[in-house]
Amino acid sequence: MDISDEVTTQGSTVEDWTRALAQSTGSPGGGAGTGLMLAIAASLTSMVAGYTEAEEHERGELDRIRARARSLRKDALELADEDATASRAFGAAFRLEPGPEREAAISRASVDAAKASAVLGKRAMDAINDLAWLAANGNPSLVADVVVAFGALRATVAGARTNVSFDLASLTSGGSTMEQIREEHPALWAMVGDLNDAIERIDALTTEIDHHAAPTDAV
Repeated sequence: MDISDEVTTQGSTVEDWTRALAQSTGSPGGGAGTGLMLAIAASLTSMVAGYTEAEEHERGELDRIRARARSLRKDALELADEDATASRAFGAAFRLEPGPEREAAISRASVDAAKASAVLGKRAMDAINDLAWLAANGNPSLVADVVVAFGALRATVAGARTNVSFDLASLTSGGSTMEQIREEHPALWAMVGDLNDAIERIDALTTEIDHHAAPTDAV
């Protein structure tokens, strides 16, 4: 059996999983990689929170941030595996013989893949506030880790945005126009715009602290 059919983010080594990602199979693919990036962002968020000493009135919020990050790390890995499953269905649909059955399969797989990416994107957007709190209040010695976390979170959001958009556009292979797709899937269509806005917010937050994380740039 091909290694890409066996690996999961939770049951394989990093070596095995990335080797499967490197193969020309599409599963795991970019969507699953997006989930892995979200897990990295969540892990770094948890780490920075753990190294941060907060004032008494902020300890409750800090504890909640760390708890959310720990939970998100686990959920992100599960979502990565779910995306890999959706990718297999997507690829299988396109390998069918031309005809109504193929068109219907592509339509179902495209929508399912877009939904999987949208979930990843939504979870990533929900994580921005916690990382922003740490950027402002976290241990200043770990500001570089915060910037790396923002980078991983940005990769997640950008990946989700691109995948949702691409999967929706795949519906045109069945004869739908872009206008029809927007009318039939308004929530997914709007998610693309929300993710674009989230990318801009992450970039702005990163810019605010980047001079602390990379001080050599100012020399």
